[in-house]
Formats: sequence, C-alpha cells, structure tokens
Amino acid sequence: MRSRDNSPAPEILITPLPHAGDLELPAYATDRSVGMDLAAAIGGDLVIEPGHTALVPTGFAIAIPEGYEAQVRPRSGLALENGITIPNSPGTIDPDYRGEIKVILLNLGPSAFRITRGMRIAQMVIAPAVQASLKVVDELPPTERGEGGFGHSGK
Repeated sequence: MRSRDNSPAPEILITPLPHAGDLELPAYATDRSVGMDLAAAIGGDLVIEPGHTALVPTGFAIAIPEGYEAQVRPRSGLALENGITIPNSPGTIDPDYRGEIKVILLNLGPSAFRITRGMRIAQMVIAPAVQASLKVVDELPPTERGEGGFGHSGK
C-alpha cells in the first residue's frame, strides 16, 4: 500500500482484544477516506446525558511506527445531528502507547445519546509527527503580524 504522495504507507500493527471478537477492525469507509472508523466495543448500550462525557473502548490496541501518531477525531454526522464530539480533539495516540484505544465522547446536544455495540463513534487518522527541539532566545524575530491573535484580522 502507498500513501497519497506515493511514499510507502506506514504499517500499523493491530491486536483485537477479547471483548471485541464480533466487531470489525478499524477500516476506511472509501478508497479516499483519510480516517478509519472506530466502533464502540461495549457490552450493552451506553447513554451519555447532555453535558456529560463517557470513555468508550474500541476493542483493539495498535503499534504506531516512530515518526507517526494516530489522531482520534469526531465523526461529522454524530456532531451535526446529535452534538457528539471529542473534547480533546484531536486526541493523540503516541507511538509508544500499547494499551486499548479508547475514545472520550462528549454530548453537547440537548438530548441523551445512546451508543450501541458496534456503533461507529469516531475516526482515526494516521499522521506524520516530529519532535522539535526548543532553543531559548531573549527575543523572537519580528513578523508583520507580531502579537496579534484571537480575531486580530477582523471578520
């Protein structure tokens, strides 16, 4: 498999966990999808009340190659139709993490939201990541923007 820029795509090792035996592994919905859908590996229904969060297991663990991260992002349909989002979006999964992938879901909608086993609850994007080195300086180089932020350029 090759990535969009024709370089070799990273290989992600995946281990399905016992409580996810009947669930599909993460998968791209279409040939051009960037995010893999993640399913809820829960035993029974889970209800998230408005304003509350829930930690939802996905039933698998992965090994991400060094130089990459996995980003867990909301599904747009759940966000639009039900107000379901991920409060730390995108959630970062580091390449040295080996535990079960779990998703923090937040209900910003007006009604309770029911999650059922196997429901697609989030998406996972594999992205390049670098570690930067910090260099302490007395002053930063100037730019035209300077310290302007938080709407400084108008609407």
